[in-house]
Amino acid sequence: MHELSISRFIAASPAKVWDVLANRQEEWWCPKPWYVTIVEQDRRPGGRAAMVMHGPNGEEMPQEGVFLAWDEGRRFITTDAVTHDFEPSGPFMIGIWKVAPEGDGTRYTASARHWTEEAMQQHAEMGFEAGWNACADQLQALAEAD
Repeated sequence: MHELSISRFIAASPAKVWDVLANRQEEWWCPKPWYVTIVEQDRRPGGRAAMVMHGPNGEEMPQEGVFLAWDEGRRFITTDAVTHDFEPSGPFMIGIWKVAPEGDGTRYTASARHWTEEAMQQHAEMGFEAGWNACADQLQALAEAD
């Protein structure tokens, strides 16, 4: 498997972490100063998962894909391999975001699975670890603050 992953303990209940994870994405999804606007989230397998990432210099990176799974309170999985109308779109990854109870808090895990070793290495070189950990820092701060 060609997977990159981050994981961390968050000192908040799984319900709280899930709420921030699923319902407040625009507050944590991109490492600042980048931010995201949600276009559509049809939270069901096959439903549209679309957003636009915005950079500090006016950059815009549309993200178009579908949900492969939506397990309320536990995990969601998306891919950019197809669009919401199931047109192939040159896949980059399958993304998996999970929360699970751990002690008096929550284990958060985010993973990116790739079709090839080369795609995985490209994602690593793009700054996967630093970027996804920065997003996790933002998620953690929101979940632990409220």
